[in-house]
Amino acid sequence: MWTVVYIAANKAMAEMMKEMLEKEGMLVMLRPVGVPHMGNSANVEVLVPESEAEDAQELLTAAFGR
Repeated sequence: MWTVVYIAANKAMAEMMKEMLEKEGMLVMLRPVGVPHMGNSANVEVLVPESEAEDAQELLTAAFGR
């Protein structure tokens, strides 16, 4: 099961987080939130498998705060 570990402010931020987590060997999925017509400025959920969620949150918090 996939778990949301962060809600990024936009697609660019989400892609940066995805790349960082993938470099650590994690599977990552991005899912847009809200209205589709907002394009790249819409919030994006960063999801990882439930078994990797705690590690992913620690990495994201260390890198981006929260």
